[in-house]
Order: sequence, then C-alpha cells, then structure tokens
Amino acid sequence: MSKVIAIANQKGGVGKTTTAINLAASLAHLGQECLLIDMDPQSNTTSGLGIDQCNVEKNIYNVLIDEVALEDILHSTEMDWLDIAPATTDLSGAEVDLVNMANREQKLKSALEKFQKVYKYIIIDCPPSLGLLTINALVAADTVIIPMQCEFFALQGLGQLSKTIFALMENYNLNLEGVLFTMFNSQTNLSHQVVEEVKKFFGDKVYDTKIPRTIKLAEAPSFGKPVLLYDPRGKGTEAYMEFAKEFLERQSSGN
Repeated sequence: MSKVIAIANQKGGVGKTTTAINLAASLAHLGQECLLIDMDPQSNTTSGLGIDQCNVEKNIYNVLIDEVALEDILHSTEMDWLDIAPATTDLSGAEVDLVNMANREQKLKSALEKFQKVYKYIIIDCPPSLGLLTINALVAADTVIIPMQCEFFALQGLGQLSKTIFALMENYNLNLEGVLFTMFNSQTNLSHQVVEEVKKFFGDKVYDTKIPRTIKLAEAPSFGKPVLLYDPRGKGTEAYMEFAKEFLERQSSGN
C-alpha cells in the first residue's frame, strides 16, 4: 500500500516546496517509487521539476473539479521512479469551485484510491494556507510533515496549524509524521532556540536532520531540477539525502 504524505505549513517561505521536491527526488534516488502531487496554485513544484505549464493540458485542478482520472494528468520527470501530478494557475479557482460541491474535502482522497498499490510514497505539496486545497491534501494523507524555518515568526503559525492537524487526526485518521527544520544556521543562537522550543511541543516527532540554507538549494528550481541533479555533491543534496534516509529508517522501525 502507498503511504500518502502531505507537506504542510500555513506559513509561506519555510521550504515547503523545496522539501516536497527534494524528499521525493531523494526517495526516488534510493529506489522508492514516488508520485509528487502539486496542490499549490503557484505551481512551483511543477516548474521546479522542469514541467512547462504550456505543455500541461490537464492538471490537478481537472482531477478535483472535473473528475478527470489522476493517471490522465501524470508526467514523468528526469528521475527514474518519480512522477508528478502537475498544477497550473487554473488551480487558483479551485477553492471557489469546491465550495458548493458534495464531499468537497475528499476529492483528492477519492482520486488516489486506485493508486494505493502503484507508488510506494505519494507526496503532496500543499499551499501556504488552511483552505480547501490544503484540507483536501490532509484528508487524503496518512501523515503530515511540517517544514519549519528556524526563525521566531515561524513559531507564530504553529499553534493554528497544530490545532487543524490534531482535529483532522481525530476525524480522518491523519498522523503527524514529523517536523523538519529548514534554513538552519548552526552559528546562530536563534536557530538553536527555535529547535528547543519546538522539541518541547513535538518531542521525538522532530527530525534529527536539519536542512541548511544554501544558494544551490535556492537556485535549483529555476533550472527545473531537484538539488541532487543540480548540485550532486552539495550540502543541500547531502542534507536531503540524510533526511530521506532518516525518514525511511522511521518507516522501517514503525516510528
């Protein structure tokens, strides 16, 4: 059975899309069949894997609203074992279009039902909000990873996000996979203070791996590549590979 993982944080600029792309790419590099779903109308995950919106006839919007089959929108990527369900700017209208639809929170979950044995991991990049697109992703997911930037303001939205996740855990069987620190600077006291504060709240759900702030990580999406293809020996690649391995170790140990 596939494991469906939402990458979510209502705050923007925390490395959410970077994490979705590079976790999926790293898992694929390790031989795990992955599907990456772009649920963000900004479609940065789509462009970050080299998919030109001009070449996308149908996208995740059509799956949610027009009930197009998910397999009809999938694109392959430069990496073996990694496919993507792309988004375009059309997705920006989905929040309004979903409002009056029956079972509006479960459209993505329904679309994923037949894919439960196709991919080992299905990773969903959520928009930086708690609207219907994110709710669809969380309802469809088995578990959620929260990327957090190591800055004070990153803590402010954590309470509301946690309330939403805990409510969904009760109603839709969602589990918290873990919290991943991004843009980490080991030389600043603030980064370490944020880590300690979050550990008080989430305990062993916090990943040991921390993603550093690097220029190559920021540059890679503009070249349509995950960082392991853009900068194979760089610190960003090393960090996301360590994260993917830690993620897999937790799967095998049942944590």
